[in-house]
Amino acid sequence: MEQTRALNALEPFLALSKSANSPRAAADLITQATTAPNTFVFAELLQTPNVQNLRNSEEYVGYLRLLEIFAWGSWQDYKAHGSLPALSAPQQQKLLLLSLLPLSQSHSSLTYSSLMSALDLPTTRALEELITTAIYSGLITATLDPAHSLVSVTSISPLRDLAPGSLPSLKATLETWSERCNSALQELEEQVLAVKKAAVDREKQRRKKERALEVVMQSMEEKNSNKGGGGRDDDMMDIDQESGSGRVTRGQKKSGGFGGLSNMGRRLG
Repeated sequence: MEQTRALNALEPFLALSKSANSPRAAADLITQATTAPNTFVFAELLQTPNVQNLRNSEEYVGYLRLLEIFAWGSWQDYKAHGSLPALSAPQQQKLLLLSLLPLSQSHSSLTYSSLMSALDLPTTRALEELITTAIYSGLITATLDPAHSLVSVTSISPLRDLAPGSLPSLKATLETWSERCNSALQELEEQVLAVKKAAVDREKQRRKKERALEVVMQSMEEKNSNKGGGGRDDDMMDIDQESGSGRVTRGQKKSGGFGGLSNMGRRLG
């Protein structure tokens, strides 16, 4: 979103560059572009023929160098050059904002002292105002921690242009990042496989315990069944014995009774 807005803000200056045929007109165009509030990318303007023609002008070649610093340089680069055109207050503010982006890329937490030194800011208030402007401009997402004199940066807008010759280092950086991503993915895959294996092992143990429990329960049921059958046979035997002895006893009583009557008959006869 910030890139689209910055490119749209540059469009009028790209159109004006076609008519900036003189070195003075091209230099004025660079001053206007670097002063405008929403212009933060300048590579396309740098590539226009009339701006590139400033290399052949001893008087205005400094404006071309200035535009290059706005495109991919920093406040320290501007100070180190020494012979560049003086900056207006809006230009200085913008260059400080642009210089903040690469500083924020190097560390997620930045100290007030390091930022003040890199940006030549005199007070912490000036630094906090610059950080606040960068946040509201959509250049960075950050929080200020005045109690610990820290700035915590969570995201940075990709608004800086690539300097000439930076592609090899960018390629190396991307390759390193790609290797780290591949390593992280491999570790995640190994962790996933370990989790799956642990889940399979737990399921095997659960089924093994269930089978063992079923065997124990079946064995107990068989024992209880055998004990129950034997008890019924013993009870039946006891009942039969009791029934048989009862019959014998009654027979004996009856026999005894009839015998007594016979003996009495004999005596009477």
